[in-house]
Amino acid sequence: MLGGSRLPSNPQVAMSRRSRPEDAANHITVSDPVQHSEGVNKYTSYRVDVRPPNSDLTTTQAFSAVLRRYSDFLWLYEKLQTERAGAIVPPLPEKQPMGRFNPAFVEARRRELERFLRRVAIHPELQDSACFDTFLRADDITFQAAKSIKGEGMMMMQQPHMPYQQQPGMMPGGMMGGSMMGGTMPPSPYGGMMGGARPKKEGFKRWFAETKTSISGDLVKSPDDELFDEIQRYIHGLDTQMKNVSTQATGLVRKGKEMANGLFEFGLAFNLLGQSEADALGEALCKLGETADQLSVLSAEHSDQEAAQFEDPLVDMIKMIHAVKLALHKRHEKRLTYSTCLQEVESKNAQLAKLRAQIGMESKAYAMEMSLRRAQENAEVARDDFAAVSQRVLREVDRFKRESTDDMRLTVLEYIRLQVDYNKRMEQIWANLIPQLERVQLDPNANVVSDVPSAHGPGITNVPKAAGNVPGPEPPTGASSTAQSPGPQIHSQPVINHTPNPQQPYMHQSMPNPFMTQSMPTGMPPQTPQDPGMLSVQYREGPGGGF
Repeated sequence: MLGGSRLPSNPQVAMSRRSRPEDAANHITVSDPVQHSEGVNKYTSYRVDVRPPNSDLTTTQAFSAVLRRYSDFLWLYEKLQTERAGAIVPPLPEKQPMGRFNPAFVEARRRELERFLRRVAIHPELQDSACFDTFLRADDITFQAAKSIKGEGMMMMQQPHMPYQQQPGMMPGGMMGGSMMGGTMPPSPYGGMMGGARPKKEGFKRWFAETKTSISGDLVKSPDDELFDEIQRYIHGLDTQMKNVSTQATGLVRKGKEMANGLFEFGLAFNLLGQSEADALGEALCKLGETADQLSVLSAEHSDQEAAQFEDPLVDMIKMIHAVKLALHKRHEKRLTYSTCLQEVESKNAQLAKLRAQIGMESKAYAMEMSLRRAQENAEVARDDFAAVSQRVLREVDRFKRESTDDMRLTVLEYIRLQVDYNKRMEQIWANLIPQLERVQLDPNANVVSDVPSAHGPGITNVPKAAGNVPGPEPPTGASSTAQSPGPQIHSQPVINHTPNPQQPYMHQSMPNPFMTQSMPTGMPPQTPQDPGMLSVQYREGPGGGF
């Protein structure tokens, strides 16, 4: 390790986590996930606690603790969509068919469910809803009774918002009475389906009439239509751009994790290379491997921080954009209902005029007149409902623009600070390695070529001594004792070939010289030695007189 110091295992703890708006409702907690088995069905329950910090301890409503499962949270989500149509309901964590009992998945879902409740608690349009209070404080029997309300109970609760419900039991299940999944995610933001209404009896007639109105496109006009068209274009463009940014952010996080793995393999390779060298260079290579391993840990932690502080907020923004689309879709549904009511009033007026023109149809005319009066009342309720939802959507979109702008600014700012901190730490770790590698060249025992230039040029290196007791070339007379040093040999004659030849001493001693007098046959006159390069080439004739 460099300097004996170790990077913190979780640098994110040292960094200040920016506060979020939902932190104001931290008195609501979701904890203690417990798995249950009921026959073949398995589910996870969570403990939901409400502990207001400044409440009187003597009040019975100050504290509450209930057990809720994921389907209960989904019930609350759908009830909020129905009771407060046009509100931007915070998103729930998505379902996962596989691995939903994995501890990591359960913990992630617990955090998201807690954030969902806190967002609802500070939501200006949802915080005072009756279903939210029932979810937080009702006991098991009361809560199950509230969940099972269908038929008459649902019709009575939804009477101000359902202009077509003239009699109890007209639409069993209503918008929320059936499956828990009904009506939460329409097939398209502006489709013609009414999301969860069961087409039975009068409900079928209403569904058919609204579908016919939606197909014909004969919708009621309002002064805010142009404004809502502009909002729709803005949300559509924002959704497209945010998905693109989220895709790129996911790619950056993935590359960061790949870089961490690459640094680990890089460090392992240099550690093995350093172990193969027994000198100071091997130690330096091992230091490089340890540094790369340290950087691998740092890069892995950095990629986790990027995922938590940059990628996840972008994904959450996309979910909030989808929630805005659902709010706009609720307004479209109310507009469709109001348009259908007006068409029904016109149709009944025409039928009443025909009955009054016929003799003997007074009773049918009276019944039609009563039906027309109810249709007019329904149209008035639908008009008020449509106006209320339209105003709620405008308030919600305005709030969404302010909050999303601030969230995006803080997310980008946090990402920039994260990158600055990461690169500073990387630079410091690399800088600490440079002096250790530079000291290797100053070590006299390191078999490394020095950067100091030699007296005979860059090509001169240390010449190893010949093996055995065969003496090498003697230095010239008068040479100092430093000539016996292990440095490069200084020649008195011009060097023809700068490349050292370890076998040269043996060649001088063991190879006979055919041009010396001692090597000539006896009786021959001595000859003057000649340069081998000046000798002529002679050929020996073979036995046959040829070559």
